[in-house]
Amino acid sequence: MDLRNYRTFVFDCDGVILDSNRIKSEAFRLAALPWGEDVAKALVEHHIANGGISRYAKFSYFLDELVPRYAGTQEGPDLEEMLTTFAGHVRIGLESCEVASGLEALRKLTEESRWMIVSGGNQSELREVFAERGIAQWFNYGIFGSPDSKTLILDRELKAGVLRPPAVFLGDSQYDHEAATESGLDFVFVSQWTEFRSWREYCRSNDLRSIHSPKELIEA
Repeated sequence: MDLRNYRTFVFDCDGVILDSNRIKSEAFRLAALPWGEDVAKALVEHHIANGGISRYAKFSYFLDELVPRYAGTQEGPDLEEMLTTFAGHVRIGLESCEVASGLEALRKLTEESRWMIVSGGNQSELREVFAERGIAQWFNYGIFGSPDSKTLILDRELKAGVLRPPAVFLGDSQYDHEAATESGLDFVFVSQWTEFRSWREYCRSNDLRSIHSPKELIEA
């Protein structure tokens, strides 16, 4: 993979830049737990199976589909209460979780390229955390997230001329790959912290390049 081929590098956040997938899975469980253990577990499974989709869509699905199916007459918090609980747990985790190694060196190797974050995480939350952790400056062409979807963000930034092809998306979910493909970006699967259980089979069947972490791009 020749890094010089790309004018723009697009990164997912959770599982690619930050070791935060498990943090978010636990935050979903804790936010849903007042509705009961079974339905909280079902939400975590839904979250893992739909990596990269925003929390807003997942909690809406939880209330509309999973609560009627699993919770019966059990009562629990509403959407806003769960979002608040979720955000509190996530924020604590994002401030202390591991950052992928080699990113600073990779940035120096690609200093002429544009770097962007396109995440399912909350946009304002991500921007604050990245600034606090001293890594926001690497992503000089934007840190973007929900409530906008990844497909919407990619389409918008392509039309605005911010995301300039040729571009590559580094992600750790099927949705990342689908969003990248729909927008005409190359894709590299990052496996180090993914929760996508069948990622090896998925990469083989879709002829995708996979790396353990972004650091491998330097070594290559």
